[in-house]
Amino acid sequence: MDQQEIRTLKILEQMDAGHPPSQRALAESLNVSLGLVNSFIKRLVSKGYFKATHIPRNRIKYILTPQGAAEKTRLTYEYIKYSFGFYQDARQRLSSLLKGLEEKGVRQIAFYGVSDIAEIAYMCLHETSMELVAVVGGPESRNFFFNDRIVPAERLDEIPFDALLVTVMDPGKEILDEIERAGVSRDQVALF
Repeated sequence: MDQQEIRTLKILEQMDAGHPPSQRALAESLNVSLGLVNSFIKRLVSKGYFKATHIPRNRIKYILTPQGAAEKTRLTYEYIKYSFGFYQDARQRLSSLLKGLEEKGVRQIAFYGVSDIAEIAYMCLHETSMELVAVVGGPESRNFFFNDRIVPAERLDEIPFDALLVTVMDPGKEILDEIERAGVSRDQVALF
């Protein structure tokens, strides 16, 4: 499933809601420009997924057609299939990675990053004898990860661990530099 199909599904879902959002609100929720949302909606109207009707005050109301409902159902099925495949792949990779760390003698592990990957890693960790000692998150993180308090990244150097599993998809140089600045040696870091 590509990014365009995911955006199409999100637009179909939001426009089918009881009170469809404005194009500006759609642009913000999809993190794209207003012009891109406008062209997406025009394309969906031309494909017959919506009917556009004018309502007072120069506004347009979009009504999902049966063809649009069928496309929404198809895309929802594809999204679920894609998500399940992602989950299975991530679970297999993380399980293998954690078992490898355990075989190397790692007993205490910390996660760096609060994400879906961290949640899958948390489930896989229970298949090992390792202990999760901390979950490290940036300033935008929530306060808790399951029942564990999230430790700010600035306090990474205070956490006793044998390995730090980076539970962020494609961590950028900024994250890896932050880990290095905290004094974590490269051989302690495991990447997903």
